[in-house]
Amino acid sequence: MKSTGIVRKVDDLGRIVLPAELRRLLELDDRAEVEIYTEGDTVVLKKHRPSCVFCGAQEELRTFRGNCICESCRMALCKD
Repeated sequence: MKSTGIVRKVDDLGRIVLPAELRRLLELDDRAEVEIYTEGDTVVLKKHRPSCVFCGAQEELRTFRGNCICESCRMALCKD
């Protein structure tokens, strides 16, 4: 993990502001989704990229009942 040297305070509602230069670098617009992970006492933010709920693929996705499914998993489900 690389340190940016940027320190921010958590406000009374639990929010943290990501600096504009960091948002530009990661291509996060004002509606971007981020995933939140924890590793011990570390919080990790990751740019969200939709992926197949079965295999994790990020190409050829379709949405079914609120879940992303790739074409190959969809075809495998149709065979059963």
